[in-house]
Amino acid sequence: MFFDASKVITLKTGRKGKMQQEEINVVITEEIIQDWQEIVDLLAELCDIPAALIMRHQEADIEVLVSSQSDGNPYYPGDKEHLADSGLYCETVIKSQEKLLVADALSDPLWQNNPDTKLNMISYLGFPLLLPNRKPFGTLCILDERANAYNVTIEHLMLKFKQLLETQLEYIYVNQVLGEKNKRLTDYLPELQALRGTISICSHCKDLKDEKGNWYRIEKLLINHPDARFSHGICPRCLEKHYPDCQ
Repeated sequence: MFFDASKVITLKTGRKGKMQQEEINVVITEEIIQDWQEIVDLLAELCDIPAALIMRHQEADIEVLVSSQSDGNPYYPGDKEHLADSGLYCETVIKSQEKLLVADALSDPLWQNNPDTKLNMISYLGFPLLLPNRKPFGTLCILDERANAYNVTIEHLMLKFKQLLETQLEYIYVNQVLGEKNKRLTDYLPELQALRGTISICSHCKDLKDEKGNWYRIEKLLINHPDARFSHGICPRCLEKHYPDCQ
């Protein structure tokens, strides 16, 4: 299956104490897609159902990101629908951030006219996939053309795969955040070479001490002291932690 790794999910996250928001691009690589393909293929085989999917919520749409390569699967990577008021099973999962089980949509007035029934997918079990900031990434779901209540073993298996996927998303997300943070700190280097005055920086945690002896995070003092240059020291917290005998 071909996947364009240049596609990104753009998330806006805010840092405490700042009015502006920063964009973080979460990139799902070809290697990760291949891993996820194995997961949905295994789900479809073990559960004996035609469709296992990883769906992605991106902007206003819900998109098939990975689809099992199983017989009778009507969903293909890249298929997408406008999410709001779509009536899709996954819309409810993303909004509620809870598991959804629909055993037989045709006998359920709430679901008998949902769009997936037009593809003969009348039963559904789905779990939300969340990013570390609790924003929705999408869903992990399975669908069947038969009425299917899915047993406890299948639910447990789905939950384990959900946890695995969210762990991978956490690694991706944190790596992106750290990359952006390092980039921002590097942007300060030309200015630091021309700074005047001296501020002490803790050798361990990198907190900074102002001229009054107060310790702060680096971001605050870079804003409040744009003319400073830095020397090294040790803040009280790190002194207690790393050098308890020196107190």
